[in-house]
Amino acid sequence: MQRLFLLTLFISSYTLVRAQFPSQRERDSLHALSQMDHREMMAQLGITELRPGANGNDMNAPNAVNYDESKANPYPDLPDPLTFRNGTPVQTAAEWKNRRDEILDDFEREVYGRIPPNVPPVTWTILRERDTLIGNLPAHLQKLAGIVDNAGHPELSVTIDLTLILPVQRNPAVPVVIEFYWGLFRRPRDTSLPKPLEWQVNCLERGWAYALLGPTSIQPDHGAGLTQGIIGLVNKGQRRKPDDWGALRAWAWGASRALDYFGDRDDLDEHRVSIGGHSRYGKAALVTMAFDERFSVAYVSSSGEGGAKLNRRNYGEIVENLTGSGEYHWMAGNFIKYGGPLHWDDLPVDAHELIALCAPRPVFVGCGSEGDQWTDQLGMFMATAAAGPVYRLLGKRDLGTKDMPDVNQGLLDGDLVWRQHDQGHTPAPNYPFFLDFCARYWNQ
Repeated sequence: MQRLFLLTLFISSYTLVRAQFPSQRERDSLHALSQMDHREMMAQLGITELRPGANGNDMNAPNAVNYDESKANPYPDLPDPLTFRNGTPVQTAAEWKNRRDEILDDFEREVYGRIPPNVPPVTWTILRERDTLIGNLPAHLQKLAGIVDNAGHPELSVTIDLTLILPVQRNPAVPVVIEFYWGLFRRPRDTSLPKPLEWQVNCLERGWAYALLGPTSIQPDHGAGLTQGIIGLVNKGQRRKPDDWGALRAWAWGASRALDYFGDRDDLDEHRVSIGGHSRYGKAALVTMAFDERFSVAYVSSSGEGGAKLNRRNYGEIVENLTGSGEYHWMAGNFIKYGGPLHWDDLPVDAHELIALCAPRPVFVGCGSEGDQWTDQLGMFMATAAAGPVYRLLGKRDLGTKDMPDVNQGLLDGDLVWRQHDQGHTPAPNYPFFLDFCARYWNQ
């Protein structure tokens, strides 16, 4: 049994490393397989043609990205999160619970996909641990593997890669700041770490743990991988149906399984766990927070289209970018319809309602300035502001304004907050403000 366990880990780790460093030949193959899967999903939907996404590389192209605010709001009317499908207004917190179920159903069916009921369980194992220094602070590092039961389809294996760094003194149970991690996760028994970032040192200074979760160990980040990873394992290597989950929900599922594990440990406080991510992983962080009400706080950084940006905005990345063969795998197959023949305003929901699903829990939405226009900073601010009525209904403080503040002038006093820093496409400058935001709730 032990030999089989180690062999499973080796195969999964080798596959992950190859996936993160493919050769040109492998990249060409992945591209071709993704296009094939995309065409087959279009065939399931009865779609023969899609509108092109925004081209951010050629401003003279017919489909050049729009950065002109006068052209940005072709569909200014947003769906109302506080109105039931039958037109009845939501007036109480109890009624919001029922309305929340309607919104969740729309997001699952049309946008992010449904998690099947037969997802197998995960068994967590500490592969290796050691004492270390993070900055100048003593810490304890644990390399963890979440082995997904693949008895139903042994041809595929999934091992969730998680690195947990704890303060040496951790009595009582400590909070955990989880980040969907961009870096490479190496061999299962490798406990090396990149140079620690400032926010990671700051977590330990506060007496908190932090965790680095590898999304691509859960689900590959390309359409060719939809018959692999946790989605492929559950589907026994077959292709998706139109309302099956995409990679964003799969990554969120993996974060939830890490939270399950934290709840089984005496040294970690499962009620004080945040989820954060940047760019595509900012999308995943918001999806995680919206669908799993156990997470305490969220940091949604530069998430753009498919995250905190309004779908009904023509600025930067647009719906058609996510319905094309390069990014469709993040979403449910049904979402492709909104890149043709349907349009953005045919969507039953928009990003402000995704943020509203997090209420009344605290959410920090942030981005950069120069170099981050693709994410549509104003579109993300507008969605955050439009989620405010739900927060207010539940007795929480929203942004308090619909006017976007200047760069570096955050709106940080409420339970729903916003800050745009003066750098580019990076989460780093907002991290100190996010950790202060967490402390407001965790240090009570």
